[in-house]
Amino acid sequence: MSQRCVVGRTTIRLKNRYIGAASPPPSEGTAQREMAGRTLRSLRKEAAGCRACGLWEHATQTVFGEGPETAEAMFVGEQPGDQEDLEGRPFVGPAGRLLDEALDLAGIDRDAIYLTNAVKHFKWVARGKRRLHAKPAWSEQMACRPWLEAELAVVQPRVLVLLGATAAQSLLGKQFRVTKERGRWLESELAEHVTATIHPSSILRQRDAESRERELRSLVDDLALVAAML
Repeated sequence: MSQRCVVGRTTIRLKNRYIGAASPPPSEGTAQREMAGRTLRSLRKEAAGCRACGLWEHATQTVFGEGPETAEAMFVGEQPGDQEDLEGRPFVGPAGRLLDEALDLAGIDRDAIYLTNAVKHFKWVARGKRRLHAKPAWSEQMACRPWLEAELAVVQPRVLVLLGATAAQSLLGKQFRVTKERGRWLESELAEHVTATIHPSSILRQRDAESRERELRSLVDDLALVAAML
C-alpha cells in the first residue's frame, strides 16, 4: 500500500510518485499547476498538522520554509535542528548563522532567498538533557517530499541550491554524491539552474579552526556560482 500525505485537498501518493486527488493521476504539469495556485501561507498552515510520518510525535512543531514567494533562489537543507524546532524557523541555529556568514561573503541577501528543509520535523536522540540531530530515514524524507514539491511549485525558483546529502538525494536520487558533484550546475528539471554543495553543519564538525576556515571558503566559492546567477 502506498503512503499518502494530504496537502489541502491534494493527495500525494509517495510510492507511485504522483500528485492528485482524482483517478487516473494527472500529468506532472497538471499537478504543478494545481500546486502553483496555492500560497506559501496556506501550505505552511496545512503542514503544521502533517502526520505523514512519526517524526511529529517528538518534535515541538513543523518548521516550514521561509522567504519571499517570488524568490529567485531556493536553498534546501536537511531538517530543522534543536533551535529551529523551538523557534519554528529554518536556519536560525549554529549552522544557520554559519550559512548567513557564507551568504554574506558570497554577496547573497538572505532576505531575498527562500530557505527550507527536505524534512520539516526535527529528528533527534537524547544525550542527557541535550537533543542531538539524527539523520532522517529515507521513508521520512519521502513522507515530507510532498511539502518540498509544493514549495517548489509555488516559488518556482530559477536557482535551486541543495545543501548536503539529504537534500540532494531527496530530490536527485539516492545515488547522488555531493562530494563528487558539488559546486557545478547539474542537469535537472527542478529549476533552470540546480547545484549542490555541503550543508553548513558539516563545517561545524571539522576538527580544528583551520579546517573549518578551509571548508567555509569552499562553501563560499560554491555560493559565488549562485550569486552570479542572481
